[in-house]
Amino acid sequence: MSGDYKTVKKEAKDEFVERRSRFIGYVKPVSCEQEAIDFINEKRSAHWDATHNVYAYSLREGNVTRYSDDGEPSGTAGMPVLDVIKKNGVTDVCVVVTRYFGGVLLGTGGLVRAYSRGAKTALEAGEMVEMRLCSVCTLTCSYNQYGKASSLIPECGGVVDDTSFDAAVTLSFHIKPERLGTLNRRLAEATAGAIQAKCEREDYFAAEPTA
Repeated sequence: MSGDYKTVKKEAKDEFVERRSRFIGYVKPVSCEQEAIDFINEKRSAHWDATHNVYAYSLREGNVTRYSDDGEPSGTAGMPVLDVIKKNGVTDVCVVVTRYFGGVLLGTGGLVRAYSRGAKTALEAGEMVEMRLCSVCTLTCSYNQYGKASSLIPECGGVVDDTSFDAAVTLSFHIKPERLGTLNRRLAEATAGAIQAKCEREDYFAAEPTA
């Protein structure tokens, strides 16, 4: 499951009314099928009195996708929700769209549009983000070297996560793996080989906005 991917930043919801029917779109980032099922069951329990609790989810693990119309006409609810997930290129995500029927039939096309809108507003509320596989690194330097080291990290595309000031300065940061060699070369040039960053592990981080 290595490689960059797109998901949502947080659990969120949004809602709207379409011809007197109330639609509530929920979204949550999930890492496995059980988390998705738990989220669906949580919303079903919270909205036990709803007319429908439609869902769809997509996972990197096993490349799994599932959906349910939950009693709506076949193809008018769960599949449109899953289509929105796919078209936005997000994964490790679960969307539940709850409907309280308002007494006016929407028709097949109306249902597809409403459930698609419910999924889209939920994803927007959850804030879609690009997750990038990064090297999590540390480097230790003297106080005299700190200014240069702390400026070279962002110049080479890294992001400083933490800095501790003791007898020496230790910077913790994450950077794309292919950029670490460039950073270490520039650190060596700037400090006569005195500083080198060390990769501790790899992890995913939300891409920093470029705008």
